[in-house]
Amino acid sequence: MQTRVDPFLAAVIHGALENIAIEMGHKLMRMSYSSIIRESEDFGAALTDAMGRQLCECTMSTPLQSGPIPGYIDGILHELERRGDTIKPGDVFMHNDAYAGASHGPDVGFVVPIFHQDVLAGFSVTTAHHLDIGALTPGSCGIVDAVDAYAEGLQFKAVRVYDEGKKVEPVWQILRSNIRIADLVVGDMEAQVAAARIGADRFAVLLDQYGLDTVTGAYEDLLDYSEKMMRDAIAAIPDGEYQALTHIDGYLDSDDPALKELPIAVKLTITGSDIHVDLTGTAPQTPNKPINMPLVGTVDCAVWLTLRSILLDSDKFGAIPQNSGLTRPITIFAPKGCLANPIFPAPVIARFCPGNAVADTVMKAIAPAVPQQISAGIGNLRVMAFSGANDAGPWVHMEIMEGAYGGRYGKDGMDAVDTLYANTRNNPVEDIESHLPLRVLNYELREDVAGPGQWRGGIGSIRSFELLEDGAVSVEGDGQRFSPWGFAGGADGSPANVDLIRATGQIEALPSKIPYRQLNKGDRITAYGPCGGGYGNPMKREPQDVLEDVLDELIDDQAAREKYGVVIRNGDEVDVSATEKLRTAG
Repeated sequence: MQTRVDPFLAAVIHGALENIAIEMGHKLMRMSYSSIIRESEDFGAALTDAMGRQLCECTMSTPLQSGPIPGYIDGILHELERRGDTIKPGDVFMHNDAYAGASHGPDVGFVVPIFHQDVLAGFSVTTAHHLDIGALTPGSCGIVDAVDAYAEGLQFKAVRVYDEGKKVEPVWQILRSNIRIADLVVGDMEAQVAAARIGADRFAVLLDQYGLDTVTGAYEDLLDYSEKMMRDAIAAIPDGEYQALTHIDGYLDSDDPALKELPIAVKLTITGSDIHVDLTGTAPQTPNKPINMPLVGTVDCAVWLTLRSILLDSDKFGAIPQNSGLTRPITIFAPKGCLANPIFPAPVIARFCPGNAVADTVMKAIAPAVPQQISAGIGNLRVMAFSGANDAGPWVHMEIMEGAYGGRYGKDGMDAVDTLYANTRNNPVEDIESHLPLRVLNYELREDVAGPGQWRGGIGSIRSFELLEDGAVSVEGDGQRFSPWGFAGGADGSPANVDLIRATGQIEALPSKIPYRQLNKGDRITAYGPCGGGYGNPMKREPQDVLEDVLDELIDDQAAREKYGVVIRNGDEVDVSATEKLRTAG
Protein backbone atom coordinates (compact mmCIF):
# COMPACT_ATOMS: atom_id res chain seq x y z
CA MET A 1 0.00 0.00 0.00
CA GLN A 2 1.44 3.36 -1.05
CA THR A 3 1.81 5.74 1.87
CA ARG A 4 2.06 9.49 2.28
CA VAL A 5 4.32 9.34 5.31
CA ASP A 6 7.11 7.00 6.34
CA PRO A 7 5.34 4.01 7.92
CA PHE A 8 7.54 4.08 11.01
CA LEU A 9 6.73 7.73 11.61
CA ALA A 10 3.05 7.05 10.98
CA ALA A 11 3.19 4.30 13.63
CA VAL A 12 4.72 6.76 16.10
CA ILE A 13 1.97 9.30 15.38
CA HIS A 14 -0.67 6.58 15.67
CA GLY A 15 0.70 5.63 19.08
CA ALA A 16 0.67 9.26 20.16
CA LEU A 17 -2.96 9.70 19.05
CA GLU A 18 -4.08 6.59 20.91
CA ASN A 19 -2.22 7.65 24.05
CA ILE A 20 -4.00 11.01 23.93
CA ALA A 21 -7.41 9.31 23.79
CA ILE A 22 -6.48 6.94 26.62
CA GLU A 23 -5.29 9.84 28.78
CA MET A 24 -8.57 11.65 28.10
CA GLY A 25 -10.48 8.60 29.28
CA HIS A 26 -8.43 8.11 32.43
CA LYS A 27 -8.72 11.78 33.38
CA LEU A 28 -12.47 11.77 32.76
CA MET A 29 -12.95 8.71 34.97
CA ARG A 30 -10.81 10.18 37.75
CA MET A 31 -12.60 13.54 37.70
CA SER A 32 -16.18 12.27 37.43
CA TYR A 33 -18.67 12.23 40.29
CA SER A 34 -21.10 9.52 39.16
CA SER A 35 -20.48 5.78 39.23
CA ILE A 36 -21.91 5.38 35.73
CA ILE A 37 -18.73 7.09 34.42
CA ARG A 38 -16.02 6.32 37.00
CA GLU A 39 -17.08 2.70 37.59
CA SER A 40 -19.25 1.55 34.68
CA GLU A 41 -17.10 3.47 32.15
CA ASP A 42 -20.15 4.57 30.15
CA PHE A 43 -18.24 7.30 28.32
CA GLY A 44 -16.42 8.01 25.09
CA ALA A 45 -13.24 9.92 24.29
CA ALA A 46 -11.83 10.49 20.83
CA LEU A 47 -10.08 12.86 18.45
CA THR A 48 -11.36 13.70 14.99
CA ASP A 49 -10.05 15.72 12.10
CA ALA A 50 -11.72 18.97 11.02
CA MET A 51 -14.29 17.02 8.97
CA GLY A 52 -15.25 14.80 11.89
CA ARG A 53 -13.47 11.64 10.78
CA GLN A 54 -12.46 9.72 13.87
CA LEU A 55 -8.70 9.34 14.31
CA CYS A 56 -8.54 7.37 17.55
CA GLU A 57 -10.62 6.43 20.58
CA CYS A 58 -10.10 5.54 24.20
CA THR A 59 -9.91 1.78 24.62
CA MET A 60 -11.79 1.88 27.96
CA SER A 61 -14.82 3.62 26.51
CA THR A 62 -17.91 1.77 25.36
CA PRO A 63 -18.55 1.45 21.59
CA LEU A 64 -21.94 3.10 21.97
CA GLN A 65 -20.19 6.22 23.25
CA SER A 66 -17.07 6.45 21.06
CA GLY A 67 -18.73 5.08 17.92
CA PRO A 68 -21.19 7.96 17.42
CA ILE A 69 -18.58 10.73 17.87
CA PRO A 70 -18.20 11.41 14.12
CA GLY A 71 -21.99 11.87 14.05
CA TYR A 72 -21.81 14.39 16.89
CA ILE A 73 -19.30 16.46 14.93
CA ASP A 74 -21.33 16.22 11.73
CA GLY A 75 -24.45 17.31 13.61
CA ILE A 76 -22.65 20.25 15.22
CA LEU A 77 -21.14 21.41 11.94
CA HIS A 78 -24.50 21.29 10.17
CA GLU A 79 -26.23 23.14 13.01
CA LEU A 80 -23.57 25.87 13.04
CA GLU A 81 -23.84 26.21 9.27
CA ARG A 82 -27.63 26.50 9.55
CA ARG A 83 -27.24 29.29 12.10
CA GLY A 84 -24.50 31.06 10.18
CA ASP A 85 -22.23 30.55 13.18
CA THR A 86 -18.46 30.05 13.23
CA ILE A 87 -15.98 28.14 15.38
CA LYS A 88 -13.32 30.10 17.28
CA PRO A 89 -10.37 29.10 19.45
CA GLY A 90 -11.47 28.64 23.05
CA ASP A 91 -15.03 27.62 22.12
CA VAL A 92 -16.60 24.53 23.70
CA PHE A 93 -19.84 23.05 22.37
CA MET A 94 -22.42 20.83 24.07
CA HIS A 95 -24.53 18.50 21.92
CA ASN A 96 -27.01 15.66 22.50
CA ASP A 97 -29.41 15.88 19.54
CA ALA A 98 -30.43 12.30 18.76
CA TYR A 99 -31.58 13.39 15.32
CA ALA A 100 -28.21 15.00 14.58
CA GLY A 101 -25.62 12.40 15.47
CA ALA A 102 -26.06 11.73 19.19
CA SER A 103 -27.02 8.26 20.36
CA HIS A 104 -29.77 9.56 22.67
CA GLY A 105 -30.34 12.58 24.89
CA PRO A 106 -28.57 11.42 28.08
CA ASP A 107 -25.32 10.84 26.14
CA VAL A 108 -24.12 14.44 26.14
CA GLY A 109 -21.05 15.35 24.10
CA PHE A 110 -18.62 18.17 24.81
CA VAL A 111 -16.47 19.26 21.89
CA VAL A 112 -13.30 21.36 21.93
CA PRO A 113 -12.03 22.61 18.56
CA ILE A 114 -8.29 22.32 17.92
CA PHE A 115 -6.50 25.03 15.96
CA HIS A 116 -2.99 24.97 14.51
CA GLN A 117 -1.59 28.25 13.24
CA ASP A 118 -5.12 29.69 13.07
CA VAL A 119 -6.40 26.75 11.01
CA LEU A 120 -9.05 24.38 12.37
CA ALA A 121 -7.24 21.04 12.59
CA GLY A 122 -9.68 18.82 14.45
CA PHE A 123 -11.83 18.27 17.51
CA SER A 124 -11.34 16.71 20.92
CA VAL A 125 -14.56 15.07 22.09
CA THR A 126 -15.87 13.42 25.23
CA THR A 127 -19.29 11.86 25.57
CA ALA A 128 -20.87 10.37 28.68
CA HIS A 129 -24.16 9.07 29.97
CA HIS A 130 -25.67 11.39 32.58
CA LEU A 131 -27.91 10.26 35.41
CA ASP A 132 -30.50 12.93 34.76
CA ILE A 133 -31.20 15.25 31.89
CA GLY A 134 -34.44 16.85 33.06
CA ALA A 135 -36.87 14.28 31.67
CA LEU A 136 -40.40 13.65 32.92
CA THR A 137 -39.25 11.23 35.67
CA PRO A 138 -36.00 10.88 37.66
CA GLY A 139 -33.08 9.19 35.99
CA SER A 140 -32.12 8.91 32.36
CA CYS A 141 -33.11 5.31 31.74
CA GLY A 142 -36.35 3.49 32.25
CA ILE A 143 -38.19 6.48 30.79
CA VAL A 144 -40.16 4.02 28.72
CA ASP A 145 -43.33 6.09 28.60
CA ALA A 146 -41.92 9.22 26.93
CA VAL A 147 -44.41 10.21 24.23
CA ASP A 148 -42.06 12.33 22.13
CA ALA A 149 -38.54 13.76 22.04
CA TYR A 150 -39.55 16.70 24.23
CA ALA A 151 -40.53 14.39 27.10
CA GLU A 152 -37.02 12.91 27.13
CA GLY A 153 -35.32 15.91 28.69
CA LEU A 154 -33.23 18.89 27.66
CA GLN A 155 -32.08 19.06 24.05
CA PHE A 156 -28.75 20.63 23.18
CA LYS A 157 -28.09 21.46 19.55
CA ALA A 158 -24.48 22.63 19.25
CA VAL A 159 -24.85 24.85 22.32
CA ARG A 160 -21.78 26.98 23.00
CA VAL A 161 -20.88 26.59 26.70
CA TYR A 162 -17.54 28.43 26.44
CA ASP A 163 -17.18 31.39 24.08
CA GLU A 164 -13.53 32.01 23.16
CA GLY A 165 -12.50 30.65 26.54
CA LYS A 166 -15.13 32.49 28.61
CA LYS A 167 -17.75 30.41 30.39
CA VAL A 168 -21.27 31.13 29.15
CA GLU A 169 -22.82 31.33 32.62
CA PRO A 170 -26.52 31.50 31.58
CA VAL A 171 -26.22 28.09 29.91
CA TRP A 172 -24.75 26.53 33.03
CA GLN A 173 -27.45 28.18 35.13
CA ILE A 174 -30.12 26.62 32.92
CA LEU A 175 -28.50 23.22 33.42
CA ARG A 176 -28.41 23.55 37.20
CA SER A 177 -32.01 24.77 37.30
CA ASN A 178 -33.47 21.96 35.19
CA ILE A 179 -31.54 18.85 36.17
CA ARG A 180 -32.10 16.74 39.26
CA ILE A 181 -28.94 16.00 41.28
CA ALA A 182 -27.42 19.01 39.52
CA ASP A 183 -24.16 19.03 41.48
CA LEU A 184 -23.37 15.49 40.37
CA VAL A 185 -24.49 15.84 36.75
CA VAL A 186 -22.98 19.28 36.14
CA GLY A 187 -19.81 18.11 37.88
CA ASP A 188 -19.58 15.26 35.38
CA MET A 189 -20.13 17.71 32.53
CA GLU A 190 -17.33 19.94 33.76
CA ALA A 191 -15.10 16.86 33.97
CA GLN A 192 -15.92 16.15 30.32
CA VAL A 193 -14.90 19.67 29.34
CA ALA A 194 -11.63 19.35 31.24
CA ALA A 195 -10.83 15.96 29.68
CA ALA A 196 -11.63 17.24 26.18
CA ARG A 197 -9.36 20.22 26.76
CA ILE A 198 -6.54 17.88 27.79
CA GLY A 199 -6.99 16.02 24.52
CA ALA A 200 -6.97 19.27 22.55
CA ASP A 201 -3.79 20.44 24.28
CA ARG A 202 -2.00 17.14 23.63
CA PHE A 203 -3.05 17.12 19.96
CA ALA A 204 -1.84 20.71 19.57
CA VAL A 205 1.58 19.67 20.92
CA LEU A 206 1.67 16.80 18.42
CA LEU A 207 0.88 19.21 15.59
CA ASP A 208 3.61 21.57 16.77
CA GLN A 209 6.10 18.70 16.88
CA TYR A 210 5.47 17.18 13.45
CA GLY A 211 3.46 19.79 11.56
CA LEU A 212 -0.11 19.64 10.30
CA ASP A 213 0.81 18.21 6.90
CA THR A 214 2.80 15.32 8.36
CA VAL A 215 0.18 14.46 10.97
CA THR A 216 -2.56 14.69 8.34
CA GLY A 217 -0.63 12.42 6.00
CA ALA A 218 -0.06 9.91 8.80
CA TYR A 219 -3.69 9.62 9.77
CA GLU A 220 -4.79 9.49 6.14
CA ASP A 221 -2.50 6.47 5.82
CA LEU A 222 -3.97 5.00 9.00
CA LEU A 223 -7.51 5.50 7.69
CA ASP A 224 -6.52 3.75 4.44
CA TYR A 225 -4.87 0.92 6.36
CA SER A 226 -7.94 0.27 8.51
CA GLU A 227 -10.13 0.38 5.42
CA LYS A 228 -7.89 -2.13 3.63
CA MET A 229 -8.01 -4.52 6.59
CA MET A 230 -11.80 -4.40 6.61
CA ARG A 231 -12.07 -4.77 2.84
CA ASP A 232 -9.74 -7.78 2.84
CA ALA A 233 -11.88 -9.44 5.50
CA ILE A 234 -15.10 -8.77 3.59
CA ALA A 235 -13.61 -9.98 0.31
CA ALA A 236 -12.88 -13.36 1.93
CA ILE A 237 -16.64 -13.96 2.31
CA PRO A 238 -18.51 -15.38 -0.71
CA ASP A 239 -20.63 -12.80 -2.49
CA GLY A 240 -24.33 -13.10 -1.80
CA GLU A 241 -27.21 -12.19 0.46
CA TYR A 242 -27.36 -13.21 4.10
CA GLN A 243 -30.57 -12.60 6.06
CA ALA A 244 -31.93 -12.94 9.57
CA LEU A 245 -35.06 -12.02 11.50
CA THR A 246 -35.31 -11.61 15.26
CA HIS A 247 -37.84 -9.98 17.57
CA ILE A 248 -37.80 -7.68 20.56
CA ASP A 249 -40.32 -7.66 23.39
CA GLY A 250 -41.63 -4.16 22.89
CA TYR A 251 -44.33 -3.53 25.49
CA LEU A 252 -45.56 -6.96 26.48
CA ASP A 253 -48.19 -5.60 28.83
CA SER A 254 -49.75 -3.38 26.15
CA ASP A 255 -53.12 -4.09 24.56
CA ASP A 256 -51.83 -2.62 21.29
CA PRO A 257 -50.35 -5.36 19.06
CA ALA A 258 -48.30 -2.72 17.24
CA LEU A 259 -46.27 -2.20 20.42
CA LYS A 260 -45.12 -5.74 21.21
CA GLU A 261 -43.23 -8.65 19.66
CA LEU A 262 -41.64 -6.38 17.06
CA PRO A 263 -39.48 -7.73 14.23
CA ILE A 264 -35.90 -6.68 13.51
CA ALA A 265 -34.95 -7.65 9.94
CA VAL A 266 -31.43 -7.56 8.49
CA LYS A 267 -30.20 -8.44 5.00
CA LEU A 268 -26.47 -8.25 4.26
CA THR A 269 -25.46 -8.03 0.62
CA ILE A 270 -21.77 -8.73 0.04
CA THR A 271 -20.29 -7.66 -3.26
CA GLY A 272 -16.52 -7.93 -3.49
CA SER A 273 -15.15 -5.90 -0.60
CA ASP A 274 -18.36 -4.03 0.18
CA ILE A 275 -21.21 -4.82 2.55
CA HIS A 276 -24.65 -3.25 2.24
CA VAL A 277 -26.87 -3.62 5.30
CA ASP A 278 -30.63 -3.34 4.68
CA LEU A 279 -33.11 -3.24 7.57
CA THR A 280 -36.23 -3.33 5.40
CA GLY A 281 -38.84 -5.43 7.19
CA THR A 282 -38.06 -3.98 10.60
CA ALA A 283 -41.17 -2.89 12.51
CA PRO A 284 -42.60 0.61 12.00
CA GLN A 285 -41.55 3.26 14.49
CA THR A 286 -43.54 3.55 17.71
CA PRO A 287 -44.76 7.16 17.61
CA ASN A 288 -45.49 7.42 21.34
CA LYS A 289 -43.02 4.95 22.89
CA PRO A 290 -39.25 5.60 23.08
CA ILE A 291 -37.82 2.32 21.75
CA ASN A 292 -37.06 3.86 18.36
CA MET A 293 -33.38 3.94 17.35
CA PRO A 294 -31.56 6.83 15.67
CA LEU A 295 -30.08 5.56 12.42
CA VAL A 296 -27.00 7.71 13.00
CA GLY A 297 -25.68 7.22 16.49
CA THR A 298 -27.25 3.87 17.39
CA VAL A 299 -28.08 1.66 14.41
CA ASP A 300 -24.91 2.47 12.51
CA CYS A 301 -22.78 1.80 15.61
CA ALA A 302 -24.55 -1.52 16.20
CA VAL A 303 -23.78 -2.58 12.63
CA TRP A 304 -20.17 -1.32 12.60
CA LEU A 305 -19.24 -2.78 15.97
CA THR A 306 -20.65 -6.21 15.16
CA LEU A 307 -19.02 -6.52 11.75
CA ARG A 308 -15.69 -5.20 12.99
CA SER A 309 -15.68 -7.59 15.97
CA ILE A 310 -16.54 -10.61 13.83
CA LEU A 311 -14.38 -9.92 10.81
CA LEU A 312 -11.35 -8.33 12.50
CA ASP A 313 -11.13 -10.17 15.81
CA SER A 314 -8.28 -8.61 17.78
CA ASP A 315 -7.18 -12.08 18.95
CA LYS A 316 -6.24 -12.81 15.34
CA PHE A 317 -5.46 -9.41 13.84
CA GLY A 318 -4.06 -7.56 16.85
CA ALA A 319 -4.62 -3.89 17.52
CA ILE A 320 -6.07 -2.36 14.37
CA PRO A 321 -6.35 1.45 14.38
CA GLN A 322 -9.89 2.30 15.49
CA ASN A 323 -10.87 5.02 13.07
CA SER A 324 -13.38 5.95 10.39
CA GLY A 325 -11.56 3.90 7.76
CA LEU A 326 -13.17 0.77 9.19
CA THR A 327 -16.64 1.94 8.20
CA ARG A 328 -15.91 2.98 4.61
CA PRO A 329 -16.81 -0.40 3.05
CA ILE A 330 -20.16 -0.55 4.91
CA THR A 331 -23.37 1.14 3.80
CA ILE A 332 -26.61 1.02 5.77
CA PHE A 333 -30.23 1.53 4.75
CA ALA A 334 -33.34 1.56 6.92
CA PRO A 335 -36.71 2.73 5.62
CA LYS A 336 -37.72 6.13 6.90
CA GLY A 337 -40.29 5.73 9.63
CA CYS A 338 -39.22 2.30 10.89
CA LEU A 339 -37.83 1.53 14.35
CA ALA A 340 -34.31 1.83 12.94
CA ASN A 341 -34.85 5.20 11.25
CA PRO A 342 -37.57 7.15 13.09
CA ILE A 343 -38.96 10.54 12.14
CA PHE A 344 -38.64 13.43 14.60
CA PRO A 345 -40.12 13.91 17.18
CA ALA A 346 -40.54 10.17 17.74
CA PRO A 347 -38.96 9.39 21.14
CA VAL A 348 -35.69 7.42 21.22
CA ILE A 349 -34.39 7.55 24.80
CA ALA A 350 -34.93 3.79 25.37
CA ARG A 351 -33.08 2.73 22.20
CA PHE A 352 -30.41 0.79 24.14
CA CYS A 353 -31.87 -2.73 24.08
CA PRO A 354 -33.39 -2.53 20.57
CA GLY A 355 -30.02 -1.37 19.23
CA ASN A 356 -28.28 -4.33 20.80
CA ALA A 357 -30.93 -6.54 19.19
CA VAL A 358 -29.94 -5.05 15.81
CA ALA A 359 -26.33 -6.03 16.54
CA ASP A 360 -27.44 -9.56 17.45
CA THR A 361 -29.48 -9.82 14.25
CA VAL A 362 -26.52 -8.70 12.13
CA MET A 363 -24.49 -11.47 13.76
CA LYS A 364 -27.22 -14.03 13.09
CA ALA A 365 -27.39 -12.94 9.46
CA ILE A 366 -23.67 -13.31 8.79
CA ALA A 367 -23.28 -16.48 10.87
CA PRO A 368 -23.65 -19.00 8.00
CA ALA A 369 -20.86 -17.24 6.10
CA VAL A 370 -18.36 -17.17 8.99
CA PRO A 371 -19.59 -19.85 11.42
CA GLN A 372 -16.35 -20.05 13.39
CA GLN A 373 -16.21 -16.29 14.01
CA ILE A 374 -19.58 -15.63 15.66
CA SER A 375 -21.36 -16.51 18.86
CA ALA A 376 -24.83 -17.93 19.17
CA GLY A 377 -27.59 -15.53 20.26
CA ILE A 378 -26.74 -13.11 23.05
CA GLY A 379 -28.75 -12.32 26.15
CA ASN A 380 -29.70 -8.66 26.03
CA LEU A 381 -29.19 -6.17 28.84
CA ARG A 382 -31.42 -4.29 31.22
CA VAL A 383 -30.98 -0.85 32.79
CA MET A 384 -32.62 0.17 36.06
CA ALA A 385 -32.92 3.63 37.55
CA PHE A 386 -33.47 3.80 41.29
CA SER A 387 -34.40 7.19 42.73
CA GLY A 388 -35.78 8.95 45.75
CA ALA A 389 -35.42 11.96 48.02
CA ASN A 390 -34.39 12.42 51.62
CA ASP A 391 -33.05 15.17 53.87
CA ALA A 392 -29.87 15.34 51.76
CA GLY A 393 -31.93 15.99 48.63
CA PRO A 394 -32.85 13.87 45.59
CA TRP A 395 -30.77 10.84 44.63
CA VAL A 396 -30.58 8.78 41.45
CA HIS A 397 -28.68 5.59 40.70
CA MET A 398 -28.42 3.79 37.36
CA GLU A 399 -27.55 0.10 37.26
CA ILE A 400 -26.76 -1.80 34.05
CA MET A 401 -27.77 -5.45 34.39
CA GLU A 402 -25.49 -7.60 32.29
CA GLY A 403 -26.58 -10.23 29.80
CA ALA A 404 -24.53 -13.16 28.45
CA TYR A 405 -22.94 -14.27 25.19
CA GLY A 406 -23.91 -17.33 23.24
CA GLY A 407 -21.56 -20.25 22.80
CA ARG A 408 -18.67 -19.79 20.37
CA TYR A 409 -16.70 -22.19 18.21
CA GLY A 410 -14.34 -23.86 20.66
CA LYS A 411 -15.48 -21.82 23.68
CA ASP A 412 -18.46 -21.50 25.97
CA GLY A 413 -20.32 -18.21 26.00
CA MET A 414 -19.11 -15.59 28.46
CA ASP A 415 -21.15 -15.47 31.65
CA ALA A 416 -22.80 -12.35 33.08
CA VAL A 417 -21.19 -9.67 30.91
CA ASP A 418 -22.34 -6.75 28.85
CA THR A 419 -22.81 -7.83 25.27
CA LEU A 420 -21.99 -6.47 21.83
CA TYR A 421 -22.13 -2.67 21.68
CA ALA A 422 -22.64 -2.07 25.40
CA ASN A 423 -19.32 -3.14 26.99
CA THR A 424 -19.75 -1.30 30.28
CA ARG A 425 -18.72 -2.57 33.69
CA ASN A 426 -20.83 -3.29 36.74
CA ASN A 427 -20.90 -1.12 39.84
CA PRO A 428 -19.10 -2.60 42.87
CA VAL A 429 -21.55 -3.56 45.60
CA GLU A 430 -19.46 -1.64 48.13
CA ASP A 431 -19.75 1.54 46.09
CA ILE A 432 -23.53 1.21 45.78
CA GLU A 433 -24.13 0.55 49.46
CA SER A 434 -21.77 3.26 50.68
CA HIS A 435 -23.43 6.04 48.67
CA LEU A 436 -27.08 5.08 48.30
CA PRO A 437 -30.06 3.85 50.36
CA LEU A 438 -29.87 0.50 48.60
CA ARG A 439 -28.74 -2.92 49.74
CA VAL A 440 -27.58 -5.60 47.29
CA LEU A 441 -28.93 -8.86 48.71
CA ASN A 442 -27.37 -11.27 46.26
CA TYR A 443 -25.28 -11.35 43.09
CA GLU A 444 -24.86 -14.81 41.59
CA LEU A 445 -25.15 -16.92 38.44
CA ARG A 446 -28.40 -18.64 37.49
CA GLU A 447 -28.60 -22.44 37.42
CA ASP A 448 -29.88 -24.96 34.84
CA VAL A 449 -30.75 -22.30 32.28
CA ALA A 450 -27.79 -21.87 29.90
CA GLY A 451 -28.43 -22.84 26.27
CA PRO A 452 -27.09 -26.40 25.85
CA GLY A 453 -24.52 -26.92 23.13
CA GLN A 454 -21.17 -28.44 22.33
CA TRP A 455 -20.16 -25.09 23.73
CA ARG A 456 -22.89 -23.92 26.07
CA GLY A 457 -24.32 -20.43 26.19
CA GLY A 458 -23.16 -17.92 28.76
CA ILE A 459 -25.07 -17.72 32.02
CA GLY A 460 -26.99 -14.69 33.22
CA SER A 461 -26.80 -13.29 36.72
CA ILE A 462 -29.31 -12.85 39.51
CA ARG A 463 -29.22 -9.54 41.35
CA SER A 464 -31.54 -8.34 44.11
CA PHE A 465 -31.80 -4.77 45.38
CA GLU A 466 -33.64 -3.75 48.57
CA LEU A 467 -34.70 -0.18 49.21
CA LEU A 468 -33.66 1.07 52.62
CA GLU A 469 -36.09 3.99 52.39
CA ASP A 470 -39.08 4.90 50.24
CA GLY A 471 -38.12 5.47 46.61
CA ALA A 472 -38.90 4.45 43.06
CA VAL A 473 -37.62 2.34 40.19
CA SER A 474 -37.79 2.54 36.39
CA VAL A 475 -36.72 -0.36 34.18
CA GLU A 476 -35.65 -0.43 30.54
CA GLY A 477 -35.03 -3.94 29.28
CA ASP A 478 -35.83 -6.61 26.73
CA GLY A 479 -35.43 -10.33 26.21
CA GLN A 480 -38.28 -11.66 28.37
CA ARG A 481 -40.41 -12.98 25.50
CA PHE A 482 -37.83 -14.41 23.08
CA SER A 483 -34.96 -16.74 23.95
CA PRO A 484 -31.46 -16.13 22.53
CA TRP A 485 -31.01 -18.28 19.42
CA GLY A 486 -28.94 -21.43 19.31
CA PHE A 487 -26.58 -22.11 16.41
CA ALA A 488 -25.33 -25.18 14.51
CA GLY A 489 -27.48 -27.59 16.52
CA GLY A 490 -27.19 -25.75 19.80
CA ALA A 491 -30.34 -25.12 21.83
CA ASP A 492 -31.83 -21.72 22.50
CA GLY A 493 -30.87 -19.92 25.68
CA SER A 494 -33.22 -18.67 28.38
CA PRO A 495 -35.12 -15.38 28.60
CA ALA A 496 -34.84 -12.85 31.39
CA ASN A 497 -37.38 -11.94 34.02
CA VAL A 498 -37.88 -9.42 36.82
CA ASP A 499 -39.74 -9.82 40.10
CA LEU A 500 -40.94 -7.18 42.53
CA ILE A 501 -41.08 -8.56 46.07
CA ARG A 502 -42.98 -6.22 48.34
CA ALA A 503 -41.99 -5.82 51.97
CA THR A 504 -45.30 -7.55 52.72
CA GLY A 505 -44.09 -10.68 50.91
CA GLN A 506 -46.30 -10.20 47.84
CA ILE A 507 -44.47 -11.13 44.60
CA GLU A 508 -45.29 -9.53 41.25
CA ALA A 509 -43.75 -10.59 37.93
CA LEU A 510 -42.89 -7.47 35.96
CA PRO A 511 -42.59 -6.89 32.20
CA SER A 512 -39.30 -5.87 30.63
CA LYS A 513 -40.23 -2.17 30.58
CA ILE A 514 -41.51 -0.45 33.70
CA PRO A 515 -42.16 3.30 33.85
CA TYR A 516 -41.53 5.16 37.09
CA ARG A 517 -43.02 3.16 39.96
CA GLN A 518 -43.10 4.12 43.62
CA LEU A 519 -41.61 1.60 46.05
CA ASN A 520 -41.67 1.38 49.81
CA LYS A 521 -38.90 0.78 52.28
CA GLY A 522 -38.15 -2.94 52.32
CA ASP A 523 -39.39 -3.62 48.79
CA ARG A 524 -37.04 -5.65 46.63
CA ILE A 525 -36.37 -5.91 42.91
CA THR A 526 -34.81 -9.15 41.66
CA ALA A 527 -33.50 -9.29 38.09
CA TYR A 528 -32.76 -12.60 36.39
CA GLY A 529 -30.44 -12.11 33.43
CA PRO A 530 -30.90 -13.95 30.13
CA CYS A 531 -28.64 -16.83 29.12
CA GLY A 532 -27.01 -17.12 25.70
CA GLY A 533 -27.79 -19.74 23.07
CA GLY A 534 -25.78 -22.92 22.68
CA TYR A 535 -23.34 -23.59 19.83
CA GLY A 536 -23.17 -27.08 18.30
CA ASN A 537 -24.78 -30.39 19.22
CA PRO A 538 -24.97 -30.73 23.03
CA MET A 539 -24.30 -34.48 22.69
CA LYS A 540 -20.80 -33.62 21.43
CA ARG A 541 -19.89 -31.61 24.50
CA GLU A 542 -16.85 -32.97 26.29
CA PRO A 543 -18.15 -35.02 29.24
CA GLN A 544 -15.48 -33.51 31.48
CA ASP A 545 -16.83 -30.02 30.68
CA VAL A 546 -20.32 -31.21 31.66
CA LEU A 547 -18.91 -32.57 34.89
CA GLU A 548 -17.23 -29.24 35.63
CA ASP A 549 -20.59 -27.48 35.25
CA VAL A 550 -22.16 -30.00 37.64
CA LEU A 551 -19.40 -29.50 40.19
CA ASP A 552 -19.84 -25.72 39.84
CA GLU A 553 -23.59 -26.24 40.46
CA LEU A 554 -24.48 -24.59 37.15
CA ILE A 555 -26.43 -27.69 36.15
CA ASP A 556 -27.49 -30.78 38.09
CA ASP A 557 -27.04 -34.49 37.39
CA GLN A 558 -30.44 -34.73 35.73
CA ALA A 559 -29.69 -31.88 33.32
CA ALA A 560 -26.34 -33.46 32.50
CA ARG A 561 -28.13 -36.66 31.54
CA GLU A 562 -31.11 -35.18 29.72
CA LYS A 563 -29.45 -32.29 27.89
CA TYR A 564 -25.94 -33.64 27.28
CA GLY A 565 -26.25 -37.42 27.54
CA VAL A 566 -23.63 -37.49 30.29
CA VAL A 567 -24.07 -39.78 33.28
CA ILE A 568 -22.54 -38.49 36.52
CA ARG A 569 -21.59 -41.14 39.09
CA ASN A 570 -21.40 -40.43 42.81
CA GLY A 571 -21.84 -36.72 42.06
CA ASP A 572 -18.21 -36.14 41.13
CA GLU A 573 -17.15 -38.31 38.18
CA VAL A 574 -18.27 -39.24 34.67
CA ASP A 575 -19.53 -42.78 34.13
CA VAL A 576 -17.81 -43.24 30.78
CA SER A 577 -19.46 -46.47 29.66
CA ALA A 578 -22.96 -45.35 30.68
CA THR A 579 -22.39 -42.02 28.91
CA GLU A 580 -21.28 -43.72 25.69
CA LYS A 581 -24.28 -46.04 25.80
CA LEU A 582 -26.71 -43.16 26.46
CA ARG A 583 -25.28 -41.00 23.68
CA THR A 584 -25.28 -43.88 21.21
CA ALA A 585 -28.90 -44.69 22.03
CA GLY A 586 -29.89 -41.02 21.68
